[in-house]
Amino acid sequence: IDPAEINKNISVNLGITGDLKEVLGAINTKLCEEKRPEWMKKIEEFNAQAYHQGEFLEISEKDLMGNWSILCFYPADFTFVCPTELEDLQEQYSTLKSLGVEVFSCSTDTHFTHKAWHDTSDAIGKIEYTMIGDPSHRISRIFDVLDEEQGLAQRGTFIIDPDGIVQAMEINADGIGRDASALIDKIRAAQYVRTHPCLFYPS
Repeated sequence: IDPAEINKNISVNLGITGDLKEVLGAINTKLCEEKRPEWMKKIEEFNAQAYHQGEFLEISEKDLMGNWSILCFYPADFTFVCPTELEDLQEQYSTLKSLGVEVFSCSTDTHFTHKAWHDTSDAIGKIEYTMIGDPSHRISRIFDVLDEEQGLAQRGTFIIDPDGIVQAMEINADGIGRDASALIDKIRAAQYVRTHPCLFYPS
């Protein structure tokens, strides 16, 4: 069987263009869309300032689309637990990049505070991924992780597919740390399911 011919037939019949993996991913989205739980929503529009390797950037929801993304919320810069989690995430960054994943961290601090923390902390100074500032609380509210009373983001981690749909999420209590290495298997599972419509990732 010629994969190119299959791809052509599927594309013509369903009106979907792209290579076979992209087509299968689109089919998976169509087949499972009706039974998608409420939290598996497409990310809403936002605009924010971020810090990345010595530069300030403008970030929007579009930067989290087009490829796989991980968005990691944490309460605040210059705290004790947060740097260990973010450093752990950095240690997995090259592996995640090899899987076609971009990583973003986010707190309700400003991008200026992110830079100050990056410049003064040995652990945070290692970070190569983008650190998003959310002082307006817009992003934290979109992902429903904002502690309204404290004005801080809870420890939420989100895996977002190339279409901007949340495929996995985890929100931890303050005393429960996160292991970034667990994201590797979750990403592989999500990518497998995307290209194998309505199947389960083999354990």
